[in-house]
Amino acid sequence: MIHMNSTIPNSVSAFANVVIALGVLVAVYQVRVTLKINKTNFEDTLTREYRRITSNLPADAVLGKPLNQIEILSSLDHFQSYFDLSNEQVFLRQTNRITKETWAHWRGGIRQNLQFPAFQFAWNLIKSASKDRFQELRKLESTGFEEDPRSWPLFD
Repeated sequence: MIHMNSTIPNSVSAFANVVIALGVLVAVYQVRVTLKINKTNFEDTLTREYRRITSNLPADAVLGKPLNQIEILSSLDHFQSYFDLSNEQVFLRQTNRITKETWAHWRGGIRQNLQFPAFQFAWNLIKSASKDRFQELRKLESTGFEEDPRSWPLFD
């Protein structure tokens, strides 16, 4: 009569549980890495969009130099595209679609650009002409660019 040692099935079962647990950990890690890569790719896409829009603006405006009103008005469509992108960036932070680090860079850029004379002039024109648009950007501006939109409620 052959006696089976009862510790062998227990050892196999314990080993199988460890392998399953490790498999779950690896899967969770892979999902997190994939999500991070996707978020980074998404952020990079918006950065390319920013570069495309600002390349259509007068160089002096982007460098912070004043422009005359005719120059600003002739580029108003491009300024409007910039404000639309900026508004979208604020909303994306509010909905946690971009990282805190990326938001810090974008917020600084938005703040700096809105301090430039041509951007200020164009922003004031566009704000007054479209009172129901750019709500997220308006709110950020009203906080002095200090609040993290992530802390704002999604629907007021």
